Formats: sequence, structure tokens, C-alpha cells
Amino acid sequence: MTSDDSAGGQRPRRATLDDAAVVAQLLHDFNTEFSTPTPGTQELESRLTQLLAGDDVVVLLTGEPASGVAVLSFRPNVWYRGPVAILDELYVRPELRGHRLGSALLDAALDLVRRRGGALLEINVDGEDTDARRFYEAHGFTNTEPNQTDPMLYYYREL
Repeated sequence: MTSDDSAGGQRPRRATLDDAAVVAQLLHDFNTEFSTPTPGTQELESRLTQLLAGDDVVVLLTGEPASGVAVLSFRPNVWYRGPVAILDELYVRPELRGHRLGSALLDAALDLVRRRGGALLEINVDGEDTDARRFYEAHGFTNTEPNQTDPMLYYYREL
């Protein structure tokens, strides 16, 4: 983070159960900004209260009041000794973008994954979201496997 950060130079911190409502609001605002369905803040807060009580989902917050959020999920994986993490969400309020808050959250997420013994952080990005793709690529992420040129694709099916 630089000295002009709106977070006052604070490092991102791990969210606690007391932060569930704040995290829910940030995630709701994220989806609303990008016209993505959201179950609403009450449902998100209920889910976050359960998830934050465990260790498989970690939420990082930056700013006071919180103005950015990163949500990480950890799981075992046969190809790696430590856990594999996925960055489920990374969001910074629009008026605070350009102050390296997203970079600080991403760096803190990478540090956390390393401290837990993880060797891989996965991120899914919408193909048309060129700003997000540019951001992650600038931080060393790629969507091709080593020695390959075709991009990796993400498939899903809601059940």
C-alpha cells in the first residue's frame, strides 16, 4: 500500500463473526454494482455467520470503515500437499479504486495461502471483465497452463 491509500496504510485484517453484517453489505454492493443476482444482506449475513465460525472460508477486510473485501475458500487437493485456495470474491468500493486497496487485499490473500502451506490460488474471472483480467495478470496470474497457449475454461452447473 502507498501513503495515499484511503485505508490509512492499514494492512488488511481477517474478518471476525462481528464483521458478518459489514461483509454481507460489501458483497451485496459488489453484486448490485455489476447487476449480478444477490440473495440480499440478511441471507448473506446468515451464511457468513456460519462460514466465519469455521476455518475453510476466510474473509479479509481493508479500510476503516471497511471499504474492500476478499473472500477465500480453502480445500484439500490431490495435486498439492497443502490446501488449494480460491479467491471467491475481491471487491473495493468504486470511489476508493486506484488506491491499491485491491492489491493490498490480493497480497494479503497470497500471504495467507502461503502461511497455510498452500501452493495454488485460483481465481475465476468473467471473460468480458477486462479490468479484472488486467489486474490479475499484472499480479502474475495466468489463464494458460505451462507450455500451453489455449486459455483454461471454467465450467459449472448449479444443482
